[in-house]
Amino acid sequence: MNVLKCNGERLWQSLMDMAKVGATDKGGNCRLALSEEDRAGRELFIGWCREAGMSITFDAIGNLFARLPGLNDQLPPVVMGSHLDTQPKGGRFDGIYGVLCGLEVVRSLADAGVRNERPIEIAVWTNEEGARFTPAMFGSAVFTGSLALDTALNACDSEGVSVRQALESIGHGGDAPFQRPFDAYFEAHIEQGPILEDNGLPVGVVTGGQAICWLDVQVQGQSAHAGTTPMALRKDALFGVAEMAGQLEALVAQFTPQGLVTIGQVNIAKSSRNTIAGSVTFTVDLRHHQDEQIDLMERQVHERFQQVADARGLALSIERHWLSPATPFDGDCVEAVRRAVHALDYSHQDIVSGAGHDAILLARHCPTTMVFIPCMGGLSHNEAEAIDPQDARKGCNVLLNAVTERTQR
Repeated sequence: MNVLKCNGERLWQSLMDMAKVGATDKGGNCRLALSEEDRAGRELFIGWCREAGMSITFDAIGNLFARLPGLNDQLPPVVMGSHLDTQPKGGRFDGIYGVLCGLEVVRSLADAGVRNERPIEIAVWTNEEGARFTPAMFGSAVFTGSLALDTALNACDSEGVSVRQALESIGHGGDAPFQRPFDAYFEAHIEQGPILEDNGLPVGVVTGGQAICWLDVQVQGQSAHAGTTPMALRKDALFGVAEMAGQLEALVAQFTPQGLVTIGQVNIAKSSRNTIAGSVTFTVDLRHHQDEQIDLMERQVHERFQQVADARGLALSIERHWLSPATPFDGDCVEAVRRAVHALDYSHQDIVSGAGHDAILLARHCPTTMVFIPCMGGLSHNEAEAIDPQDARKGCNVLLNAVTERTQR
């Protein structure tokens, strides 16, 4: 295998230049999906792509595609990508690294004088984070056909602005077709966890994504005066939720080390300092590498929560908000990454993605895989998110060689 190398300094400079768009006071980024900051970041990327000889198209949900022609331009493209939108107080690399690695691959192929047989594209998927609009990853979901276009366009943010209105305001809608054929999809990403760093490894060969189940829970008790209602006569929804949280922690201990559970949001309706909580809603996030285990975890949540509610005289409602099955990645694409890692002589390990990514949805559309690099302290969705420039270079080198091999098929 003829080993290619990217320009690590150029890649890092691109990352730092993008980080100036929507910069936060603690070194992170705020580019909420389809905001003016997101538009500015996209326009910066578009300018770089046009300088690299790429053409630009959009689809009706605002997904952005930069295309480099191939010698046989009628073949389906090999696609790289990720997202440029961030959390409200997000980092400089989550998503952005994958997009700009794709750009560096194109630039490095030009530097080396390598002509790609197949066309190459870089995708910037709309609203991967789900921080402004829900659900998350709806750009790739609409593209792959797992979410209706109108459903996504009609979603509104907390200010009542719809996706349709936001797209019109930044002018990034288009008519590129959904579900068009891709030869393969490769996504480079920071791990967003501590495993690679803890193991002292610069590269993770991602073999798939774990199952994710989101639940919305409502616990209904009775509001009453905090000073006049005896403890034995209370129907305190929050104390019920506290016991349910303890049950979650006990439950997940049965599914270690792969089982994960998180309560990310809790809301007390009409809360007041001296009023017993009458109604509490909260979210539950369940994750596991195996579908049958996530199903068992979900059933146990229902059983354990109901027992708590019955014992305390509380009403309980649990609704499944979202389910993403465990997703194995394509064996040929995974092996292409593995061959690139071996050719570059990088230490590495196989790893399953713990986070949701656009690649999880693309895997149901075309052969797909991912490349992970470490992030310092396993920290992500945080302004302090950081990566080592040498790890950034190594991950891009792996992507470059895996994609180049695929484009020559």
